[in-house]
Amino acid sequence: MSTGRIVAGCIAPHPPHLVYAENPPQNEPRAECGWETLRWAYERLRKDLDALDYDAIVILSPHWQTYIGTHFLGLPHFKSLSVDPVFPNLFRYHYDLNVDVELAEQICDAAAADGLVTKMMRNPDFRVDYGTLVSCHLTRPSWDKPIVSISSCRNLHYYNTDVMQAQAMALGRATRRAIEASGKRVVVIASQSLSHRHFTREADVPEDMSREHIYDHHQYLWDMKLIGMLKKGDTAGVLSLMPEFVEQAVAEADSGALSWLLSALEIPSYPAEVYGYGTIIGTGNAVVGWFPEQEAP
Repeated sequence: MSTGRIVAGCIAPHPPHLVYAENPPQNEPRAECGWETLRWAYERLRKDLDALDYDAIVILSPHWQTYIGTHFLGLPHFKSLSVDPVFPNLFRYHYDLNVDVELAEQICDAAAADGLVTKMMRNPDFRVDYGTLVSCHLTRPSWDKPIVSISSCRNLHYYNTDVMQAQAMALGRATRRAIEASGKRVVVIASQSLSHRHFTREADVPEDMSREHIYDHHQYLWDMKLIGMLKKGDTAGVLSLMPEFVEQAVAEADSGALSWLLSALEIPSYPAEVYGYGTIIGTGNAVVGWFPEQEAP
């Protein structure tokens, strides 16, 4: 069997507003428009991903939170209705997805071999979190690739941000090793926003873009600092700054998703492709991609 590899890595923000604005048949609410800057950024990312040959998507979402170990979807098929608990008026999504259980088990075992606590989630009634659903829909709306969904183990609440990020990086290394052993070509996705302080009141018309802006200038400066470093290929600098970024910008990177992604990509030193940046209810969101095969000598 040929050596497996990661063919792309992405930051794929998951505000449900983006699916709402797209009006896919799976989502019950209907929108007039909205958040085009980010939706068009996703269009450009999809075009680049569509040009690749790959077998599966591996995604880590902040909204599948586990407190004893890292969990993996462990059944081949999940079908249900996902209703966003904060925005049920925007996201009532009927999903029907397939899981690459073999790859999930390989990553689970590799992480356990490195000393991490892991578990396969085999409850057929489990409801897949909306972060996984939104990011996967926006990167592959045809849903014709199986996924591996990974939980965010919230070590932050038992220890601190540094421990959480270190364990996320260990999980990233195990993820890469398992993918290489699998012989499969895989896209890895960190489902997250950047700065994550958000408004507490929604506009009467959710897609009224005259109401949309970053929560405050402080948040914006942090987002621009991180994006600037990614564009320069300074992911090692991003990782060293991660605990401060999480604290100062209330960043969704507290989930470990970005640290996991950069670790799985072997801390790339080449510039990331930043497809776009935009705000949703005050949060900062960037659609970003890395393509290791294009950078190989």
